[in-house]
Amino acid sequence: MLKPVGAGAAVVVCNTCRASPDRREDEDGRRGGALLVKALRRVQADDPALAAIAVQEMPCLFACQRHCAIHIRAPGKMGYVLGDFMPDEEAARAILAYALLHAQSEEGVVRYAQWPEGVKGHFITRTPPEGFVCS
Repeated sequence: MLKPVGAGAAVVVCNTCRASPDRREDEDGRRGGALLVKALRRVQADDPALAAIAVQEMPCLFACQRHCAIHIRAPGKMGYVLGDFMPDEEAARAILAYALLHAQSEEGVVRYAQWPEGVKGHFITRTPPEGFVCS
């Protein structure tokens, strides 16, 4: 069930997520999560600075009440699950910009003033890295 991936900063995308709150798929039968993966990779191709963030995908992050869910993670850093994104390049740009700031931070905590507008209001949960809890 588990598949090894490279260590490092990553955005893990639920590739089976709904396309929107009221639609499982788009008009062509594609899931929102799969569309978001493609958008993230297109944005990365246009901006080499964003290549430092791996785009990984897996079926179901168990955030099914929230469409287009992602997990931002990096070794030894606080992780975050976000959702309710439109599967487009605007959302992809904001996600990758935040993930880059997250990767550059000491503990995975990015000051709110630095957050791209496109991620504000999308946070579902935070997860401490293995071996730590928040104080």
